[in-house]
Amino acid sequence: MQFRVSPTSLQDSSSAEEWQARVDLAAAHRLAYIHGFSEGIFNHLTFVVPGRSDRYYQIPFGMHWSEVTASSFMEVGIDDAEVKRGEGEVERSCYCIHAPIHKALPQAKAVFHTHMPYASALTRLEDPRIKEIGQTEVGLSEAIAYDDLYTGPALDPEEGARLARVIGNKTILFMANHGISTVGETVADAYDRLYYIERAAQVQIYAMWTQQPLKQLPQHVVEKTKRDFRDDHLYNGPSPSQRHFDALKRMLDRKEPDYAT
Repeated sequence: MQFRVSPTSLQDSSSAEEWQARVDLAAAHRLAYIHGFSEGIFNHLTFVVPGRSDRYYQIPFGMHWSEVTASSFMEVGIDDAEVKRGEGEVERSCYCIHAPIHKALPQAKAVFHTHMPYASALTRLEDPRIKEIGQTEVGLSEAIAYDDLYTGPALDPEEGARLARVIGNKTILFMANHGISTVGETVADAYDRLYYIERAAQVQIYAMWTQQPLKQLPQHVVEKTKRDFRDDHLYNGPSPSQRHFDALKRMLDRKEPDYAT
């Protein structure tokens, strides 16, 4: 199986927007591995090919997130699971979860699904909800949808369609007894949500380990915090999620610059 094509020829034949999407998605894979979000060769981070609504980027089955580069991605048909560009095998559960979500939700140009440990631990609990016990948790709370039904491995696209209905207009999904998915208009948006929901879950689990009662924030503080997080006029220029992702890419440029090839 050939995982990569010539970076030069692929970059030359891609638009600037397509190549940037590949670079960003490769960075997300590398960063997710560094941050401990990956699990073996499963889980998937996908993105709709810019300017297209009929195909998305997916790595070949068997590729580890630590080795993904911009030239690694196959372009996979959203309606037929066929490889339209690139080479490799389409892992079935990725297609069955991601393609229907890409197709159904306009906010889901990026779909990131992981079994990252802290958030996935919460999905194993009878009550997996993120508690409003800190500003990060409160800031994320309105974006979270909770799926309370695990149906087994996702090997039919109907499961992805069902998950899309559960997500609705939200951008983070807790998948019962399973893992986490985030969606976003950009790679930066989806990665930022992935990063912060794992941190919120980690802090909540640490707090729960003390066996002391969790300190719920007063409702008026919760409402003010939600309004403050929704307020987008505090910053000029790029969004906080884009600034965060750009900073992470600068770190990656120093450590593993080959991801952009």
